[in-house]
Amino acid sequence: MAVAAPPGQASGWAWRPVARDALLARAFHSCTELRGQFYLVGGLLAGGAREPSSDTVVFDPARGQAVRLGAQGTPARSHHDAAPVGGRWLCVVGGWDGSRRLATVTALDTERGVWEAWTATPGDCPPAGLSSHTCTRLSDRELRVAGREGGIRTQRRYGSIYTLRLDPNARTYCYKEEGCHTASRSGHCAALLQIPGPHPGHQLLLFGGCNLTEPEVAGHWSHGKIKEEPPVAPHLMEQLARLVSSGQGSQKGPQGLRHHSCSVVGPFAVLFGGETLSRARDTICNDLYIYDTRKSPPLWFHFPCADRRLKRVGHRTCLWNDQLYLIGGFGEDGRTASPQVCILDLFI
Repeated sequence: MAVAAPPGQASGWAWRPVARDALLARAFHSCTELRGQFYLVGGLLAGGAREPSSDTVVFDPARGQAVRLGAQGTPARSHHDAAPVGGRWLCVVGGWDGSRRLATVTALDTERGVWEAWTATPGDCPPAGLSSHTCTRLSDRELRVAGREGGIRTQRRYGSIYTLRLDPNARTYCYKEEGCHTASRSGHCAALLQIPGPHPGHQLLLFGGCNLTEPEVAGHWSHGKIKEEPPVAPHLMEQLARLVSSGQGSQKGPQGLRHHSCSVVGPFAVLFGGETLSRARDTICNDLYIYDTRKSPPLWFHFPCADRRLKRVGHRTCLWNDQLYLIGGFGEDGRTASPQVCILDLFI
């Protein structure tokens, strides 16, 4: 939503609270839009907790109301990722269950209101265990999983990339490891962005999760290979274009950022908050970064924030109805989960 800048204030941005509910107070959860509802799964309810939550909360952004879903078999998960499939299933991939890192797929059938443990097919080559990874939807039958495998003692020096094939009718899945690798990343984000220019297509970029400032390509597809239609947000896209026109672009992105949020809005990847690895104190951030792919090379735009109450880590952003929502996350102390839902306002 675009609003007029307050008197004496130049172009800028702010998170505007629109709802508040204790059910939403969590971090390192997943938050996925499906049929106009936000599904929050698991997460940690307080800093330092080792046991993840085993509840599912549905937030209706149109009404600003949250309810706990009474579905049976809700998995206890944190540091996982989730993707909508077929307009019906919410597939939760990997994560921490309180004792180990998993690579399994558990799906919520939103029509029946039940959780189902899907089965790995013969030939499945799963990761050693996933947490703080990313899972990007390419189609109803294919996801791209990227991130570091295993725990601190067993992790590799590089990040693996997997194609995860799904069969919703059979309730099965199968991992296939791709031949390419990335830097060892954990707590990064992923953005599936269209490639402009004479050779259009799509590429999947990874941001953060290590000390590198440059994004890495975790997948490249020629024109027509990706059939996904991104959410339409024409007004927000226009306002983001105006905001970056007031800033100074750079080819260097944020260094050492992890557990931040990322949402794709047209040609922009919008990153917010997170934890920086580049300093020992005051590590939780409240900065807004916009990655603009309209020109080559793409440019970063950094918009800092002076309001320490907006520091967030382990939060999520979701795009719906031409607005970007901020949900959950720990605040400045890294322990207290926010019960607020906010909408990004852009001042022009």
